Amino acid sequence: MTALLPPLRLTGATLLRDGALQQRSLVIEEGLISKGPLPEVDLSGYLVLPGIIDLHGDAFERHIAPRPSAPFPILAGLRWTDREAAAHGVTTAWLAQCWSWEGGMRSPDFAEEVMAALAAYRPRAHTDLRLQIRCETHMPETRERMLAAVLRHGIDYVVFNDHLPEALDVADRDPHRLALWAERAGETPTAFVARLREARARSRDVPRHLCALAESFDSHDIRYGSHDDPDGDTREYYRLIGARIAEFPTTVSAAKLARAFNDPVLMGAPNVVRGRSQAGNISAQHLIAAGLCDALVSDYHYPCLAEAAWTLVDKGLRSLPEAWAMISTTPAEIMGLVDRGSLDHGKRADFVVIDAETRAIEATVCAGRLTYLAGKAGARLVSAMQGQRMAAE
Repeated sequence: MTALLPPLRLTGATLLRDGALQQRSLVIEEGLISKGPLPEVDLSGYLVLPGIIDLHGDAFERHIAPRPSAPFPILAGLRWTDREAAAHGVTTAWLAQCWSWEGGMRSPDFAEEVMAALAAYRPRAHTDLRLQIRCETHMPETRERMLAAVLRHGIDYVVFNDHLPEALDVADRDPHRLALWAERAGETPTAFVARLREARARSRDVPRHLCALAESFDSHDIRYGSHDDPDGDTREYYRLIGARIAEFPTTVSAAKLARAFNDPVLMGAPNVVRGRSQAGNISAQHLIAAGLCDALVSDYHYPCLAEAAWTLVDKGLRSLPEAWAMISTTPAEIMGLVDRGSLDHGKRADFVVIDAETRAIEATVCAGRLTYLAGKAGARLVSAMQGQRMAAE
């Protein structure tokens, strides 16, 4: 972990504070946003915005295994993920790890390896890296094991997946895709289909399984939701269990049901930037225009978080303060993180420095520590720190 920045007052920049862009200074001291006439750094021409909080990202899988046949050590993959996240303004990130019947990198065995590796890496991390468990529903036989792992490693976010119907449909209709899915799991197509049938045979136990998980999550203050709800009925089913967060609803009806009960809706930032879902589902821009999306997540591409905010601004769907809140303030509120998500006094010094003209991120600061630095803003910050060091000597 890098050392804390010395006490500094950033001047000349445009800050996002109290939901508005303001010409004010920002003081950082001992890792927090503070007050005082401290040594100044002129950041004229820049925006200073709250650090990005990413509630769901699986890009780390690409760093661990760029190709199915070319895996790298998990610790190395986490280190590369950490650097990539910081370079794109992320200060808090949940890595979305599957706990699934799929096997391979999505198996319970691998999930526990990732949990252990992240626990070992976290003291050296630049970004506040956490883990979200994507729990496939048809795995009641693993409930006690998963709960033990979640509590042992302090996991604070779980979402329920049910990709079994899709997998069974693929098995019936698309042999080529099935072969690829099986290869990713390290099995033959025949063995993989047998795995699917075993999961389907456990269907009658799923409702009790999910209710038991929800009860445990509630008692340990673990946030939980559902993933890829295909319709309003499915969303209502999960919210009745207590899974209030609606992650990637695939239809308008699912998003509307969530909105009717004030359940937060999360969509992928790549969907916003591309203007459509890579899986052929509902457009995130459409949901945002209809007031049916609360926050954006990286999904599979960290650069799209900030880019999505600018896309919403350019299309007139949100002002910059509103768009940026979808990747900072609102995610913090969803997860109950009262110490971050805005540039208020006393909060963690989590922020990004952005060239107002080019929109390029030139510095990321996480808990008062410099995690990414580039461009003219970087030169100004380095110069200010060198000046302080010379004065101290």
